Amino acid sequence: MSEVDTLDEAKLAGYLEANIAEFQGPLTASKFAGGQSNPTFKIDAASGSYVLRRQPPGKLLKSAHAVDREYRVLAALADTDVPVAKVYHLCEDPEVIGSMFYIMEFCDGNVHWSSALEEIPSNEGRAKMYDEMNRVLVAIHSVDLEKVGLADYGRSGNYFQRQVDRWSAQYKASELTPIPEMDKVMAWLADNIPEDDGKVSLVHGDYRLDNLMFDKSNQEVIAVLDWELSTLGHPFADLAYQCMGLRLPSGKTNGPSSGLAGLDPAALGIPSETEYVDKYCERMGIDKIANWSFYMAFSFFRLAAICQGVAKRAADGNASSKLASGVSGMVQPLAVNALGFVSE
Repeated sequence: MSEVDTLDEAKLAGYLEANIAEFQGPLTASKFAGGQSNPTFKIDAASGSYVLRRQPPGKLLKSAHAVDREYRVLAALADTDVPVAKVYHLCEDPEVIGSMFYIMEFCDGNVHWSSALEEIPSNEGRAKMYDEMNRVLVAIHSVDLEKVGLADYGRSGNYFQRQVDRWSAQYKASELTPIPEMDKVMAWLADNIPEDDGKVSLVHGDYRLDNLMFDKSNQEVIAVLDWELSTLGHPFADLAYQCMGLRLPSGKTNGPSSGLAGLDPAALGIPSETEYVDKYCERMGIDKIANWSFYMAFSFFRLAAICQGVAKRAADGNASSKLASGVSGMVQPLAVNALGFVSE
């Protein structure tokens, strides 16, 4: 097995016993499937079960794989309406397991990969889960940043300007072969950034179905996962990103999750994009959203740039999932989807 898939269990157990009260080894570590950015392991120890999230080993792109930021935001949200796992310890010393990591509680719930939720037996159940996703997203965007100590968690200024600049630079840094559609999208986004409306909130950055853990006995979210891309920014970025995910192909894809394209959401009890956005606006107490085409085009572009980064790490031998090598084939279709909003 590669370095990204394994841990020195004896060394890790000694470290955790010295740094986490009541932790007791020995331990065994097993890597979760998926999670192509930051490798994630279940830790079973004499004192209980935990989860370890680490940076991948090897050379990393600047600002990527920020597990320290993930740890900070999880700790800050502990006493809010946002459901998150309890965090225990952040280790910034790469000598322990080869890269920075943190330890959090193991939440025993269900994670769903298909947006159609075929495994849920009723339309009522699916409708409740989508309403839960909507409610939790509003909770994230309603966090009192000063109160939880996250007022300095992101930079000021036009969020979308920063994001277009960041992901364009990261895409170019990880480009393997030229993709003309990506160049066209980047140029259009740079020329059509909406005027800053002053909206600032905590944003998750990767808000989608498979980053939510649901209670096994009901349809309530018990933990929002994978906060690596979180920052202070524009709340509509999260909303559009989730809606973008629902427009992805249904059934099996090159990635682990799938969308609703080609399906009839109403027949499944799932709200339409318009209904979902309207419910969000109602909960947030806002009117309809302008510049929706820009937000959607940006969301498709951003996912394409993320996929390109995964493909680059796979080419370099540092990707954390065996699915990573197939992700490169998603970049061009995602760019084509983004261009579909350019003419709207």
